[in-house]
Formats: sequence, C-alpha cells, structure tokens
Amino acid sequence: MTTLLKYLETEVVTVKRDRFPRTIAARTRRIYDIVSNIYPLSTFCFHSRAHKLAVEMSGIANGMRVLEVATGSGEMFRRLVKANRSGHTVGLDLSQKMAARTLRHVRQDFSGASTHCQAVDARYLPFRDQAFDAVVCCYLFELLAQEDILQTLGEVNRVLRPGGTFTLVCIGQKAELFNRLYQLAGSLAPAFWGRQVEERVPVWIRESDFRVMAHREVKQSGYPSRVLTAVK
Repeated sequence: MTTLLKYLETEVVTVKRDRFPRTIAARTRRIYDIVSNIYPLSTFCFHSRAHKLAVEMSGIANGMRVLEVATGSGEMFRRLVKANRSGHTVGLDLSQKMAARTLRHVRQDFSGASTHCQAVDARYLPFRDQAFDAVVCCYLFELLAQEDILQTLGEVNRVLRPGGTFTLVCIGQKAELFNRLYQLAGSLAPAFWGRQVEERVPVWIRESDFRVMAHREVKQSGYPSRVLTAVK
C-alpha cells in the first residue's frame, strides 16, 4: 500500500475538460500492475452487482465466442466463463499482472473450460474480423481519451460478428456528491481513476455503428454504474 501511495503522489496532474483525454496508457498499466493483488476488494464492494446485471443483459449463451475487454481482477471474466463453459472465452487487460492473475484463477475454478487471457491494448485488438459473438467491457472508457474510446469501439465493431452484442459498464453520473468526489480523485490520480464519461457514451456507441438495445442503472455501496447493451 505504501508503494501505491508513493506512486499516486507522483501522478498528480491537472485535468482539463478533455485534456485528460490524452493517452496515459503507460502510467495506467504501471499503476494497475501495482494494485493487481488488492483490486479484487474494490470489485467485490462496488462492481459485482453491475457485473451480474451485465451478464444478464448481454444475452450470452453457452457455446459462444466471447471477449472481455479490460478484465481487471477477473471477477467479471469468471462470470462469463461460468455462463459459457462449452464456448471459448477470451479476456484482455492492459496490465500484464491483471491478465495473468485473471487467467490463473479462472483456470483453477474452471479447469475444463476453453479460456485465454493476455495483456493487450484495447485500441489494437489482435483478432480477426467477426471473431466473436459477444464483447463485454467494464469500467474502461473512464481511462481513455475520447479519440481512444472511438478507436476502441471501432476495434470492437470489427471483431464482433453482425448481430453480435456489445455490453458496456461505465460509472454513473446521476449522484451529485459521488460525482464531486470522483472528480477530485480523478484530478489527483487520473491514471487510476480517470473521469466520468457515462453521459457521452450512448452517442459514441451510435457513432460507431451500434444500436443501443437496453440500458439500466445499478448502485452498490453508493457507487453508481450504468449497463448498456448494443447490437452491431
């Protein structure tokens, strides 16, 4: 924890409107490598309800080819593998330690399932066109520049088959006190917290040739999330 605090102190920058939107991938990778062993606690306390809802809304059925972009600590990835035991589930994360941890645990829990997880930049997906039936992405866009979000959405569209679903979870923006606290945290350590983008996400999704089919809001321990499902 001391190492993390020292790192956060060195990462203080000023966030300007969408100037945060410059790419900070290298710093984000380093900080999530550092927190890879303690990040599951955050997921358990704040994200698990949104993950459960996302699986329900995604329409994922056993036997599909499923991709999760930005696995984090792997809680969502385990849910996807559990729902898709006879299919093929692939995960990626910018942090090599996060990806390795996710793969190690999922192979312990689901030894017979077809799974793979590796460190990949979401802006450059190493998969062929139309390789997946469904793509899921949780709490990533907060950490990307607008141009990087659009590039990532373009890659998701490319690797998703026609009629496939894209399910996105992002941080909600309808709680004023939470918004203020998050903006403060983001100004202190943008490479870890990022900034809220939920209000702009539906526009970006439509601009990337997806059709939003459903969206729902969920809150856990005061932490608001929004889940959207779109079809290519």
